[in-house]
Amino acid sequence: MVLLAAAVCNRTGKAIISRQFVEMTRARIEGLLAAFPKLMSKGKQHTFVETESVRYVYQPLEKLYMLLITTKASNILEDLETLRLFAKVIPEYCRNMDESEIIDQAFSLIFAFDEIVALGYRENVNIAQIRTFTEMDSHEERVFMAVRQTQEKEARDHMLKKAEELRKMKTKGGTGSGPWSPGFGGGGGGGSNSVGRLDTPVIDTTHNEPVKSYTSTSKPSGLSKAMKLGSKTKDVDTFVDQLKSEGEHVTSPASAPSTTVSKMSTPALNQEGVHLRVEEKIVVQAGRDGGLQNLEVFGLIKLKVSDERYGKIKIGILNNDSKGVQIQTHPNIDKKLFNASSYIALKNAEKPFPLHQEIGVLKWRFQTLDESFIPLSINCWPSDSGNSCDVNIEYELEQPNLELNDVVITIPLPSSHGGPIVNDCDGEYTHDRSKNQMIWSLPVIDSANKTGSLEFSIPGHPEDFFPVSVSFVSVKSYCDIQVTEVLSLDDVPVKYSSEVFFYVDKYEIV
Repeated sequence: MVLLAAAVCNRTGKAIISRQFVEMTRARIEGLLAAFPKLMSKGKQHTFVETESVRYVYQPLEKLYMLLITTKASNILEDLETLRLFAKVIPEYCRNMDESEIIDQAFSLIFAFDEIVALGYRENVNIAQIRTFTEMDSHEERVFMAVRQTQEKEARDHMLKKAEELRKMKTKGGTGSGPWSPGFGGGGGGGSNSVGRLDTPVIDTTHNEPVKSYTSTSKPSGLSKAMKLGSKTKDVDTFVDQLKSEGEHVTSPASAPSTTVSKMSTPALNQEGVHLRVEEKIVVQAGRDGGLQNLEVFGLIKLKVSDERYGKIKIGILNNDSKGVQIQTHPNIDKKLFNASSYIALKNAEKPFPLHQEIGVLKWRFQTLDESFIPLSINCWPSDSGNSCDVNIEYELEQPNLELNDVVITIPLPSSHGGPIVNDCDGEYTHDRSKNQMIWSLPVIDSANKTGSLEFSIPGHPEDFFPVSVSFVSVKSYCDIQVTEVLSLDDVPVKYSSEVFFYVDKYEIV
């Protein structure tokens, strides 16, 4: 069947809510709904009426009608079955079948309608599945939020306790300078007693070292600058144990894989019969004193067909790139069709795409030495101050349309020395003693969080802190090449799923 629209209307044909599943103007749907009451004949028990172009299938709901508008070629038995499912959805959200309550629950009803019908075709769902899909309840989100609230409360309590201790120390001992030299660009001794706003403390489970995360409301100095936080996990453990006792499976942070690896290796959920994966990787090598030595981006669109009905298809591609990428299709793809209309299809129209195989259909490459194309610039300034080296490292997002997730900046440290003294940090940091590295982590860098810095001091020489390496992932394409639609060879829309991964292959400042 092809369902054009679903609506709840009153006896005069006025639409209370209406959802169109194909492209249709507002005037057109209003005209169809207004014509509906005039076509009904009194005294007849039919549940449908027809015109020259459409069929109305309806069911009374007290003073209202649940109405489906379909094509005349659709199967009337399937229409009636779909109508009964729509009629069952209404009482799930509305106790009283009146206009005011229908309007109050309009968005919930429309979301439920979308679960029943997609692109004019009935989905194989029942009431319980519709309820589950629309609620979108997430156990992982509830665990995350509960743990985060507990950690934030612990951090606030710890901050107030430390602030009180520092005030007492200052009252007893005056405002003498701190026990270490300030970082490059940092202030002097302990003249300010302002305390930074502390965010969630996190424990590095590999090395049992506290990770500091704060954003200063005013730049702290003296002892408060390098204050490191521990984390009490008693309440968190109690909460997790309670969940386990209730039969819930909770993965501990120590056993969880790294975010980047899990994102790249986990297949997308709810894959349709046609699934497309847009994958890009970037290689960057930049100089420590500025200048781009190399930037390369390699892109690939992979297609996986898992439903034999959709073996013969064509894929619409939108190329918004303005950088000048080099694009190449697979040898079995119709290159003339792609150049003429940006559709990917096989040369042999009688041959379907392979089933249950992920195959590359389109690839591209971009290479440049122009610094303006670098996604994230890193500026590392080590400064020799006698017995130690003050290091100031900054990042800046150069492509504001990108959103970089799980950013990790790794700075090598001199060997045979103690841990660094961190004076200022946007985000979180970890000292990896086994690898002699400072690991600076930021959950997201985007247009609202374009810049940040890290300052620390440690004995060494300026050349000890290179090369600096960077890793991140993103769900936005760097070259902005997108999949827009999937059609059968007869130009009928095919339901598909897609995902985008942009990640780092190698990114170094040498």
